[in-house]
Amino acid sequence: MKATTFRSRKLLAAILTSVAAAAAVPTPAVASSPAVHSFATTINGDAADVYYPRAGTRLPVALLLQGANVDKAHYSSYARILASYGFAVAVPNHSRVIFGTAGLFPEGAQAAATVAWAAAQDADPASPLHRRVDEDRLVLAGHSFGAAAALTLSGGTCGIPFCPAPVPVPQQLAAVATYGGNTVNGDAPLPVPGTVPVAYLQGLADGVATPAEGRATYDVTAATPKAFIAVTGANHYGITDVQNPPGAAPDPSTQTLPQRTGVETTARWTAKWFRAQLGDPAARAYIHTVGDRLDPNVTVTSVR
Repeated sequence: MKATTFRSRKLLAAILTSVAAAAAVPTPAVASSPAVHSFATTINGDAADVYYPRAGTRLPVALLLQGANVDKAHYSSYARILASYGFAVAVPNHSRVIFGTAGLFPEGAQAAATVAWAAAQDADPASPLHRRVDEDRLVLAGHSFGAAAALTLSGGTCGIPFCPAPVPVPQQLAAVATYGGNTVNGDAPLPVPGTVPVAYLQGLADGVATPAEGRATYDVTAATPKAFIAVTGANHYGITDVQNPPGAAPDPSTQTLPQRTGVETTARWTAKWFRAQLGDPAARAYIHTVGDRLDPNVTVTSVR
């Protein structure tokens, strides 16, 4: 597996700011929903929140790789909505040291650990997911730092600091969806090779990982299908429960889209992308044909 280094200047600046702010971060309460349940667990030693629909079996597992120093609980609304589309959504807090400082910094190796965790949950009579997990299908979402980690994994590369060591792509990985992610190195993006379909969800008001950087990365992504899903008025934290979560580097760009609308839009399009790659023809039509006609906040460029 090829080792590389890629660093968007603004994204790297945000990472360094997050490293400096890696002190204790308040944890918001995990919200509940009558249609979606949640429970706390550990995945390879990482504390994690898991969201799953009350009904349904053979649920594909969706792993969310967090942004730098964004606590897992700040993704509760996004994860709950994603789960409502028929996924068991795992959101771990993954701690490691980069640039000499400990913080919440995800990595691609979490994907294989989640596959093993899912198999154990499916086999455990005491688990809420007993006999409900599709062990053969994993989808991967990533935000900011986590988006870069997801891209390095899907492309079979290892980009420092997003990947501390090369790891193989799990055979269960069916699709990736990123929010606020790119592979820009200096003024140009590094190619994203590999065969895993990737969707780039991009807030057009993102002042950390810019729309131009996201689109440039989409253009050099080899795998198809692929999509660039632009969300008008959303900034770098259009995916989280609150703007500029404590401990994370703030986005200097103001979001004009209401927070709840941004989260719902991002989660819905992520879910539709995943379902399309898992063989749902209605979701495929939504992504490539009708979705952005129905959603006034979204514009899609895609290759089938």
